[in-house]
Amino acid sequence: MGKWKQAGLVCAGVLGGVLISLQFAAIADKETRASLPVEELRTFAEVFNAIKTGYVEPVDDKKLITHAISGMLSNLDPHSSYLDADAFKDLQVGTQGEFGGIGIEVGMEDGLVKVVSPIEDTPAYRAGVKPGDLIFKIDDTLVKGLTLNEAVKRMRGKPKSQIRLSILRKGEAKPLEISLTREVIKVQSVKSKLLDDSYGYLRITSFQENTGAAVVKHLNDLYKPGPLKGLVLDLRNDPGGLLNSAVGVAAAFLPADSLVTSTDGRTPDAKHSFSASPADYLRGSRDDYLKALPPEARKVPMVVLVNGGSASASEIVAGALQDHKRALILGTTTFGKGSVQTVLPLPGNTAIKLTTARYFTPSGRSIQAKGIVPDIVVEESADGTSTEHLREANLEHHLENNTSPPAKDAPAKPTTGKPAPVKPKGGSPKDEPDESSELPGRELASKKDYQLNQALNLLKGMQIMQSKR
Repeated sequence: MGKWKQAGLVCAGVLGGVLISLQFAAIADKETRASLPVEELRTFAEVFNAIKTGYVEPVDDKKLITHAISGMLSNLDPHSSYLDADAFKDLQVGTQGEFGGIGIEVGMEDGLVKVVSPIEDTPAYRAGVKPGDLIFKIDDTLVKGLTLNEAVKRMRGKPKSQIRLSILRKGEAKPLEISLTREVIKVQSVKSKLLDDSYGYLRITSFQENTGAAVVKHLNDLYKPGPLKGLVLDLRNDPGGLLNSAVGVAAAFLPADSLVTSTDGRTPDAKHSFSASPADYLRGSRDDYLKALPPEARKVPMVVLVNGGSASASEIVAGALQDHKRALILGTTTFGKGSVQTVLPLPGNTAIKLTTARYFTPSGRSIQAKGIVPDIVVEESADGTSTEHLREANLEHHLENNTSPPAKDAPAKPTTGKPAPVKPKGGSPKDEPDESSELPGRELASKKDYQLNQALNLLKGMQIMQSKR
């Protein structure tokens, strides 16, 4: 495939206890490597020697080199990192959406671990860990001074073992202590529910190897009782995952061969267009799962729910459906991760995860550090409030959005007006308590979910307009 063989493209941020399935790239051949900066390497060698001979305590050579590699990568952007043998193994094990841990997606902020989102049906989720929580202590170990990988490693462990998290939470005067029991977590990436009046609800929590096939299965289940009047695709708090899975999900709702996304980087291998075709979403698999898709699914009226926790692969899907005018996007602005990572194996069963490209929506938009702006802005509650989310633009060393889109393969940019905020009706929730004023609960497709209710109202309105034509 060129310089990097079997390059795998990853569309997810840093996950704590969450693992990404992907293919792996090989290091470039010696003859194609860039020329080395001799003077700078000589300086590095002098510093290395000074530490080896003069530091107050003996330092292992391997440890020094590992730290040097980690430092190079961590100062590039938030998603490039060094993977030691354990982290690399965990990454490979996670290809089937199964891992040991507590089930949270995390980033780093001011030296503390910040929760992006708890994963549904995991110990963290059940214990009430919330997006925006700052973890400052893991058991008796302070997080300050740890790298993100080190902190994540401490949160992982054998199933049934105990862990205690000390948490700072906005609005709480005192730190919280939450005790958890680690589990072997099998992430069910797709869930669905048939709602009243023949409306379907489809939730994707992450994009794994089997996500596309699972979407088809759930759509068939939703269509068994009869045709759907509309479909809500819920991508809220979906941190991303595999690029090809995102392409497959988008392909389930778009005409064949429609452009889903394109990537652009410095190397020829980083420049690619991905369309709704088996060659781009199957990745070597022989069975085209979209052949079993209910034909009506490509035309059913759709609303896609997003929020600040919708990142990377979920933004690819939302952006593609928005640009092709296949669905209306409802909710709040997404995370804004518009970069692609490639995993490069190293000797000793280690690897680096390196940002190699930016991706663009079909109309040529880069959402890096900007996110997908919904067609209809709706906050999480009727009183106009939403959970505060960590976004790409908040991360240290994030890539700036100062690029021009790839010139080819992009359809004409659709004309869209400014997002229209949906204002709550009625009086103050404090004066008139109402189920719709509550933030989304932990129940699947809860009747208290304000954004979901607004999406259903929108679909019903579209149904009425169609019937009048």
